[in-house]
Formats: sequence, structure tokens, C-alpha cells
Amino acid sequence: MTVAGKSWLSLLVILPLLSTEVMSNAFQLEPLNPTVLQGSDAHFNATVFGDWKVMTWTVQDLLVLTAQAPDTIISASDEFSARFCADIRCVEFTIKNVTRAQAGPVMCTIQGDFGQKTAHLEVQESGTVSITGGNVTVVQDQLVDLQCITTDWFPPPNVTWTQNSQPVNPSQYSTTSTPSGDSFTSTSNLTLQAVRNTTVQCLATVPTLPVPLSSSVILVVVPKPSDWTVLIAVVASFGGLALLVLLIIGIIFCCKRRKETKPNYQDEMMRTRTQSQLSGVHRPEVRKGQVNSVYEPENRTSAAPSEVTDSGFFQANTSNISEMPDVVNSNQVWNSYNNSYENVEDSGFKKHRHVTIV
Repeated sequence: MTVAGKSWLSLLVILPLLSTEVMSNAFQLEPLNPTVLQGSDAHFNATVFGDWKVMTWTVQDLLVLTAQAPDTIISASDEFSARFCADIRCVEFTIKNVTRAQAGPVMCTIQGDFGQKTAHLEVQESGTVSITGGNVTVVQDQLVDLQCITTDWFPPPNVTWTQNSQPVNPSQYSTTSTPSGDSFTSTSNLTLQAVRNTTVQCLATVPTLPVPLSSSVILVVVPKPSDWTVLIAVVASFGGLALLVLLIIGIIFCCKRRKETKPNYQDEMMRTRTQSQLSGVHRPEVRKGQVNSVYEPENRTSAAPSEVTDSGFFQANTSNISEMPDVVNSNQVWNSYNNSYENVEDSGFKKHRHVTIV
């Protein structure tokens, strides 16, 4: 075979291969492996190099949209939309509010000799972040253990810690993730030394999340107490306990004493009756003044006979001298109804007789 014959044979083999490559390049789909966050929109662009009439889009093997050149769009749901770019050669296909159920193959097909292309959609999900326990108060230089829990994430989030907005060395914390249904739950444990008041923050993120989700607590550090402070605190505690015990004992003793000395009704009545009797016995009688029957005015000569004693004085006859009762101390009281004295109960006083000498 001549050289010319070999050249024609090689050309016949290469031409079908070039034709196949040209046909495959006549239609492009991008991106082929997009990753989006759940709740956001996913966008795909189909570019056609040539004239076409009908384009279809399929999500999870379900036909959701049809585009017809030059300006017709037919959608099966509001979740899916499409628009023509600068000219009919480009079509932008959009999935609104993407859910994880829509993750998977997204296929674009152009009728005719263009064929079809398939992209794979990945949907990520962000959940919650929380540091357990809330704010913490610790003694200076004490080691503190903090725990951060993330739930309902897909894929497992990247968890980091900061202290006063400064990244914490990864050697100070560890993170583990476990499946929970169709998502993941992660637990991160941090150990640090309390030096001063600090704001500690736990951050979780996935590649499609614009800003990491975070949870923070305040670490309050109090000075370390001295030995004297501890001793005073212990003594004050025991002293307060002893004072409380003494107070309780005193209250019990007073109540018991009061209960023992409290008189009952019968004793009170007997005491009242006894005081009443004693008051009746010792109470001084109110006596009225009596008429002195033996009183005689001055310059008046007694008619009673008298006798002269050896000393030269006259002495009245005893038969005519009346006895004057002791009004104050006597136990006799003049009765004005029968004009006579009556005896009264002896009150402990003695009788005295008085003689008037003229």
C-alpha cells in the first residue's frame, strides 16, 4: 500500500471520532456537582451550540420542566423555573427552596442529535448549636470542662472554639459525631484553665453555610481564697450552727417553763377566794365619830361630889366618872339606835381605859 492510501485510511478512521467529539461539545451543562444549603436555590445552565427545539429537565427521575425555543417555558410546579439567557442558546434552570429530598441526579435532555447530560445535586443542612450549663463561675486557676452539642446537621459540622474571639488550640478540645436518622449529632468537649473572665464561644459550620452558627457562655473567675479566709468561713459556719442550736434550746426551755408556771382555772379561783377572805379580815373598819358623853364645857362646875386627897387635889368620885371608849383601838362600836356600845371582832388591838382627873 502506498503512502497516499495509508493517509486516506487514517482520515476515514479519524473523521467519525471528530464527529462524535463535535456532537458532544455541542451541548454543555454546568455545574455538574453543585452543593447548596437546604432552603436556598440551586441553579443550572444549559448551553447549546446549534439549533434546537425542545429541552426537558428531570429531577430524581421526574420530569419537572420543558423549554421550547424560542420563548416557551412549561413548569410542573412553582418549585421549578427556567429563563432564556441572552439568546436561545442558553437556558437557566432553577430549583427553589431546595430540600434534601431533591438531592441527587438532575438531568437535561435536548431532543435531536444533542443527547443528554446529568449533574449531581448535593444538599447540606444546618441545625442547632448549644453549650450546655450556661454561664459558669469558677475559682482562679481551676480547670473548666465545657460541652457543646450540635443537632440535625448534614453532613457532620466542623466545630471550633474561641476564647475572647481568639481561636482555641484544637489540642484543648475533641469532637465526635454520630448519625441520628438522616442527619448527624456532634459533641465537642473543651478543657481550659480559668485565668480571668472570659467569653467562650462554640462555632459550627458546613461548607455551604455563609456564617457559622454559634453559642457562647461567660466564664466568671473569682480570686482564690486564702487559708485565713477558709478558716474564718469554717469558724463562722460552726458558730452560726451553735448559736442556732442554743436559740432553739432556749425557746424550748422558755415554753416549758411557761407551761409549768401557768395556773389553771381552779388554782386561780382558789387564790382569788383566799385573797378576798384575807382582805375582809384585815381591812380596817370605817368608824364614825361618837358623841363624848362625859365632855363638860369649861367654867362649869360639876355637881358630882368630890373629895380632897392628901396632896390637896380634888378627886372626882369614881361613881360619876364615865369611861371614854377608845374610838380608834377599841373593839367596841357605839350603836346609835340603842345608845350602847357593841363588841366587834377582835382585830388584834388591846383595850385602854382612860380616866379624866380634874
